[in-house]
Amino acid sequence: MSSEFLWYIPNQTDPGHRGDDTVDGHNSLDTLTRHALALEEHGFTGALIGTGWGRPDTFTVATALAARTTTFEPLAAIRPGYWRPANFAAASATLDHLTGGRLRINIVSGKDDLAAYGDAEGDQADRYARTREFLQLVRRLWTEENVTFRGEHFRVENSTVAPRIVPREGRRHPKLYFGGASSAAEHVAAAEADVQLFWGEPLDGVAERIERLRALSDQLGREHPPLEFGLRITTFVRDTTEQAWADAEAAVAQMAARQANSTNPHPAEGANPHRRNAVGQQRLLDLATRGDVLDDNLYTAPGRYGGGGAATTWLVGSAEDVAKSLRKYEDLGITHFVLSDTPYLREIERQGNELLPLLRG
Repeated sequence: MSSEFLWYIPNQTDPGHRGDDTVDGHNSLDTLTRHALALEEHGFTGALIGTGWGRPDTFTVATALAARTTTFEPLAAIRPGYWRPANFAAASATLDHLTGGRLRINIVSGKDDLAAYGDAEGDQADRYARTREFLQLVRRLWTEENVTFRGEHFRVENSTVAPRIVPREGRRHPKLYFGGASSAAEHVAAAEADVQLFWGEPLDGVAERIERLRALSDQLGREHPPLEFGLRITTFVRDTTEQAWADAEAAVAQMAARQANSTNPHPAEGANPHRRNAVGQQRLLDLATRGDVLDDNLYTAPGRYGGGGAATTWLVGSAEDVAKSLRKYEDLGITHFVLSDTPYLREIERQGNELLPLLRG
């Protein structure tokens, strides 16, 4: 399977996400469309659009951008609980139909401000049991007619989604991406997801998780095509290795200064204070105890100063350096890459022109 390269589009209420330099109209349709069109022009398949209460609705943003583009594939992050499975299956089938099959879905089960949108808090086991039912039911609604489902969390009777999902080359329905590093999350991924997304861990950690998930898929009697794997990471690219490291260290110094002057010890986590307690996030933060630089060029220092999620670790270097590192992940079995750096528009052009040709060559 050939690898696919996506980006990240920052649907944020406040400007300056991870140092982005766009302020006026930063989340306007025109600005976000420029991102999507630049991705088309510079060779990216599409982009992840994140989710969380207190930011623009992801599915609405994905729909608007799909309407203004021709090949751009939105990877829309959504949450069970915010969406009911039958409502989501119908909405996503409609968008997939209208875009000619360009939709991808990222299922997010991490904690959020659940009470704000009427959801209920559950323990980890309950949360992931619900996610598993959500995935099972959405997939059935996309691929079967007259579905009756009676689970612990969701029920439907004689349900048929219209329009129907059209199977296309390489996919029976929109791919279902999923993240999470806890045992409960891995059981859901191994049984029900299409793509397991990893944060930017070192090669040995990713290799160990891929091996475990493949074994778990067999143990659980996975009924779907083999689980695929993806990497979500910051790619910090400059013209030379020396310039990349000088700029990366300067950026981390600025993060440290902002953290020292901030009343929020983890300013990069934004509207979701629960992220820091997630198992996957903690794995990333713990990497700094092994050193500032792991493997060839995986920079862990950003995690000490507020970097969260994909901003916790960076691959730093020239385009050749970063391409070499990404190819090592590819050798482990990673086929879906979600890259980014800021300023977003500048880096789409730089990495599209300099990094992607090396990865596709």
